[in-house]
Amino acid sequence: MAIPDAAHLLDRNLREIFGPRLQSLIVYGAHSSEPPKGDGHSHGHADATVLTLAVVERMTREDLRACAARIDAWHARGLATPLLVAAHEFDRSLDAFPLEFGAILADHIVVSGANPFAASKLDPADVRRACEVQARSHLLHLREAYLETRGRADALSDLIGQSAPAFTALLRSVARLEGQVSGDDGAAARHAERVLGITGGAIADIVRLAGAHDLPSADAERLFGPYLEAVEKLVAYVDGWIDAR
Repeated sequence: MAIPDAAHLLDRNLREIFGPRLQSLIVYGAHSSEPPKGDGHSHGHADATVLTLAVVERMTREDLRACAARIDAWHARGLATPLLVAAHEFDRSLDAFPLEFGAILADHIVVSGANPFAASKLDPADVRRACEVQARSHLLHLREAYLETRGRADALSDLIGQSAPAFTALLRSVARLEGQVSGDDGAAARHAERVLGITGGAIADIVRLAGAHDLPSADAERLFGPYLEAVEKLVAYVDGWIDAR
């Protein structure tokens, strides 16, 4: 797997700041399997942005100030703001952020240093609880956001496009927990459709719209009902995990 050039630049920069205190740097997410496309000038967490996590022995306010001074340059090279984790915090964070770290464990490559996940193991119970919280939260916010559209189809289009990434991430977490090792969003959607008994490809349609900004109003009106139903069924499904314990 090719490591994006921007990640090597970040590694050099972080070593200038932390020196030997930098224990590991990894790339995770989409760019752990392929380098970014385009001109490399994306900001935030768009598709062309390289996501990274750095584990350091310890960090000071001066270290953070030095990193902050380079943020614009990193963004200009297509790097998202790196996640900085102190070594003593790392293992203790796994149970607090099981979905986030589960996604990173499932899809990452080491840029430098030791693999920080070599001895890491997520507790499935933590993942199940986090999936339940995430699913319930998504349902509540989806209903609330629908009310706030005031019935406007253009606002509904934005709602679907903006909420689909979080829904997709949740589906990936559910699929991983149930032994589906593929990191493909489409595979996670198909798995959800099977276990939830949803036909017609509604979940796959929503997943494909993650981050979309140009969903036609008619399509938004058609998709929102099945989308809401899918989230409601997902909540009931993860409830079954808890009841089965």
